[in-house]
Amino acid sequence: MSGLDRLSAVLEQFPVQARLHHAGPLCGNTWFDPVPGRAFLHLLRRGTLRVVHDGREGEPSRLECVEPTLLFYPRALGHRFETAPRDGADFTCAAVFFAGGDGHPIARALPPVVAVPLAAIRGLEGTLELLFAEAAQTRCGSRLLVDRLFEVLVVQLLRWLLDQQPATVGLVAGLGDRRLARALTAVHEAPCAEWTVERLAEVAGMSRSAFAAHFHAVVGLTPADYVAEWRITRACRLLREGKPLATVADLVGYSGYAALSRAFRRRRGLSPREWRRAHAEAPGRVPEPGPRSWIEHKRHYAKSGA
Repeated sequence: MSGLDRLSAVLEQFPVQARLHHAGPLCGNTWFDPVPGRAFLHLLRRGTLRVVHDGREGEPSRLECVEPTLLFYPRALGHRFETAPRDGADFTCAAVFFAGGDGHPIARALPPVVAVPLAAIRGLEGTLELLFAEAAQTRCGSRLLVDRLFEVLVVQLLRWLLDQQPATVGLVAGLGDRRLARALTAVHEAPCAEWTVERLAEVAGMSRSAFAAHFHAVVGLTPADYVAEWRITRACRLLREGKPLATVADLVGYSGYAALSRAFRRRRGLSPREWRRAHAEAPGRVPEPGPRSWIEHKRHYAKSGA
């Protein structure tokens, strides 16, 4: 979809951060706890792998990987790696944190797990080569560079997924639709604009009735509901960052706090003040990867007898 940047506006307002979790061999069984707000990106470089899931989101209960594979968990989902007890397999893995956690607009629109052979994703070669080289050595800035390269890899993966149009309903499906993508990107880039169905249909190059029906069928919301949901989702992030309530209202396109509060309560069931008290976090805070290191995860799983 040349000439249209479908990702930048979303990721600028809801950024992604990554932290190296493990680089090297892994043998036996390892369990990854489903920590809210923490995603995972695993790169299987060598060996074979069986993955077992906890079965909460309708994902396949088991996956078999017999070639270098990318495994992406955009939301918290418990999963277990089963590898050979001696030879094992080589991995480079990152914990990924989307702004807004599991409620990130793209994270919540993706399937619970994405498993793709590395060779099938065009354009990753340069990023992977540098990432693997830096993860394999200890040099000044290597850890920071690996983290940034994982973030680049996430963006490249999301771009590939949009081009593949893997979803049937939702934001990813909408961004994969040539006409709807123009309207969605316009909303993402200018959430405060007066978006009517007529105006969005004009951006998409469709008639009002055809646009409204097609938008609802693909995205799963009416155009008006999507605009409102995008504004409130953005407001949630600003509230987490501690922005003044009047400023939040202005930044997401409402005339004042009263108007924001009415819209917010309709979509979240709480006032902005109540929601912030329940979800506040320090500005710019990135959640820690969790209480256990990679090796501690492995020991925990072994002690459980599973």
